[in-house]
Amino acid sequence: MAAKTSVKKTAVTLPPQYVNRPTDIVPPRRNMWRTIIYVLAVLLLFLFAANKGWVVAAVVNGRPVFSWELNNTLRARYGQQTLEGMIGEMLIADEANKAGVIITDQDLAAKQQEVLASLGTDVSLDDFLKFQGLTKNDFQHQLKVQLTVERLLTKGMTISDSDINAYIATNSATLTATDPAKLKEEAKQMIISNAVSGKLQSWFTALRQKAAVMKFL
Repeated sequence: MAAKTSVKKTAVTLPPQYVNRPTDIVPPRRNMWRTIIYVLAVLLLFLFAANKGWVVAAVVNGRPVFSWELNNTLRARYGQQTLEGMIGEMLIADEANKAGVIITDQDLAAKQQEVLASLGTDVSLDDFLKFQGLTKNDFQHQLKVQLTVERLLTKGMTISDSDINAYIATNSATLTATDPAKLKEEAKQMIISNAVSGKLQSWFTALRQKAAVMKFL
């Protein structure tokens, strides 16, 4: 009878890098990137919720009006007009810098009171802004541009008492002030306004023509 041979089983120990790791253990670097992606996703959702107008301007019967559609429409309809207005204001500001014309807060406050006074004693600033569809900043900006143009076009212009009295005598029916001092101030402002109106178109046309402007719209 053949002798039985016994084979001794030897346990094999594999190096650590070859040992199967549990599938539920994720390397620390992968965990870090998952956390970063999660935080960014939450931030994007928060920004979208807080600023829906960045993407969607309106929703009509379940259909969105995207902001880019609104912007393209506004640009097509009003882009040239708005751009020309901005160019004009930049040219006026440049001329004011050259001429040393500076509009102060006191100037703006006085002009604001003048505008409101011309509308009557019962008109408040809030009422005026609401009627015109303006914000206070828009109104202040318009006044600043208007005052700048007035200063540029009337620089060196003198208005004597005789000029004011002659204007009052000729245009008393169109003036609203009753107090003598206020009546003279109103007449003076009307003389300035008429002088500006007479020069404005030709002055601005010449200013625009000599300016180096490149438009891409």
